[in-house]
Amino acid sequence: MPWIEQLQSANWTRVSSIALGAYVLGCFTTGYYLVRMCRGHDIREFGSGNVGAKNVGRALGWAGFLLTVLSDIGKGAFVVWAARHFTTDDRVVVLAMIAVVVGHVWPVQLWFRGGKGMATSLGALLIYDYHLTAAFVILFACAWGVLRKTVLPGLFAFACLPLVSMYLDHDHSKIAGISILAGLVLITHRKNLMEEIWHVIERRDVRPKRNQSEL
Repeated sequence: MPWIEQLQSANWTRVSSIALGAYVLGCFTTGYYLVRMCRGHDIREFGSGNVGAKNVGRALGWAGFLLTVLSDIGKGAFVVWAARHFTTDDRVVVLAMIAVVVGHVWPVQLWFRGGKGMATSLGALLIYDYHLTAAFVILFACAWGVLRKTVLPGLFAFACLPLVSMYLDHDHSKIAGISILAGLVLITHRKNLMEEIWHVIERRDVRPKRNQSEL
């Protein structure tokens, strides 16, 4: 079988080295170390308990937010660029992209309590396939125009990326990789997703009641 032959002929030392390097870089959560350096406390014990840019912004302001989000995007982009430098196998690049997000979400040195991976995923996608990045931006903009929120439109756009990948006629490994990446982002944001959906339902329930009270 062709796929078994491909597995047997793969350079597993190179594959594992690229994946491990991507994971280790993903473990460097800028938000955690930035707050630790500037404030001397654990960002995971502050605000939402997340090491992402939004929570860091609560502790350090806009400067902390921007530095964190740019760093998270940058490490995702760098990993994909570096993986392509060391291999021509797109499946290994997909593996590296997933590994850097896994490292960001579950960093071993922080006892597997990291960020949620959206910025790192976007950085990786930006270098991996700009068509997918453009699709994300378009889907996000459309959803934002309807909901006027950021979290739910972002998750909606990520959830649609596997379908976009299928529409673009990507091979099975690429579609599978994008699906895993989208799944990771949705899993880490599952609480936010339920809260946002509940808020939308509540707003729709409140509006008719207000109209009835005005009659």
